[in-house]
Amino acid sequence: MFEKKAKRIGEEPTRKESIRSYVICFLGCTLASFAMAFNMKSFVAEGGLFPGSLAGAALLIQRLLQKYAGVSIAYSLAYLPLNIVPIYIGIKYLGKKFTVFSIYVTILTSTLTDLFPLIPITSDEILVCIFGGIIQGGAVASALLAGASAGGTDFISIYLSEKKGIDAFDYIFAGNIVLLFIAGLFFGWDKALYSIIFQYAQTQIIHALYQRYTKRTMIIITEHPEAVYTQIRLFTNHDATLFNGEGLYKGMRKHMIYSVVDTDEVDMLLKLIHEVDPHAFINIMKTDTLSGRFYSRRKS
Repeated sequence: MFEKKAKRIGEEPTRKESIRSYVICFLGCTLASFAMAFNMKSFVAEGGLFPGSLAGAALLIQRLLQKYAGVSIAYSLAYLPLNIVPIYIGIKYLGKKFTVFSIYVTILTSTLTDLFPLIPITSDEILVCIFGGIIQGGAVASALLAGASAGGTDFISIYLSEKKGIDAFDYIFAGNIVLLFIAGLFFGWDKALYSIIFQYAQTQIIHALYQRYTKRTMIIITEHPEAVYTQIRLFTNHDATLFNGEGLYKGMRKHMIYSVVDTDEVDMLLKLIHEVDPHAFINIMKTDTLSGRFYSRRKS
């Protein structure tokens, strides 16, 4: 009876669920693209900043050609070619829906960046860095939450995380350091240093809003271990460990279930567990490091 409560991993969605998923993804990706393009032509342009990843590399190419060769090229002409390898990785190794919508974000963002006029909001450099980073981070998180990516190194990062079990942050961070070093040499160290503030604000917002790749350890004290484990297994496809013990206050037999799940699964899993055991006592802890086999949901 309990298995009806949670949706099985890999179970085919209904037609209504599929349509709803595609609509949400389309709207989230479109919103993200408009926000990133607006940010490029307002805060980023006003501050002469260099965002991280391939967006910053494209701006660096665009500005170097303008300053030293007198050649003005569209942002899309610099940005889209840089995405060829990441898009290939997405097509070959990541999910079809995820890759298609990520390509949509990449193309729409670069096109809108070329079409939008300059939109100065403020000339205060600190405000430009902080609010530009917040908007950029919110836009990237919007695309990720919708089921796509903002393009660029996101493809590579997700591929290394899901397929190779490698945290790509250090590699991307090193790439951004090289990017900012070159930007500092040619456009002044103040631009590079302000860009660090921008990138830091962006990263903090992404981490706050999108937590798929963070883990939580759940310790559950329950009188219905089989029912609770069924919810964990069906909803997350993760295993659990059962410990039997005794409550010290009343001397009653207790069962403790230990399991590690993705952060974005916690809220729904809490609801499912309390449906089968309203009196379950649950302790949730942040998991910083995990070694061993751990199931990761594949991008659709």
